[in-house]
Amino acid sequence: MLAIFNVGGGEIVLILAIVLILFGAKKLPELAKGLGQGIREFKKATDNASEGMRHAIEETVPVASRRLPPPAAETERTVSQVLPAPRSDLVPTAVPPNIQSPTGS
Repeated sequence: MLAIFNVGGGEIVLILAIVLILFGAKKLPELAKGLGQGIREFKKATDNASEGMRHAIEETVPVASRRLPPPAAETERTVSQVLPAPRSDLVPTAVPPNIQSPTGS
């Protein structure tokens, strides 16, 4: 998290020293306790929200479309079953005289 703000060890020590000067040593445990409780409440709220989203998504997606196995007939077909056999009457035997070769001669 601190890497986002590009804060190193020296900056953290400086921030902690400023907090200590501003609030005093007696208030620091209370501040830390309040910060911990705030973080705990935030995590609880995000967990509840994500759980609610999961339930909403599960309710909207029909059961039949969740996991459909591939049909067995489709997976076992071979190429020769899918493509037609080549026809010998469609293959040209010679190039017509009006078509030039790619070399230009």
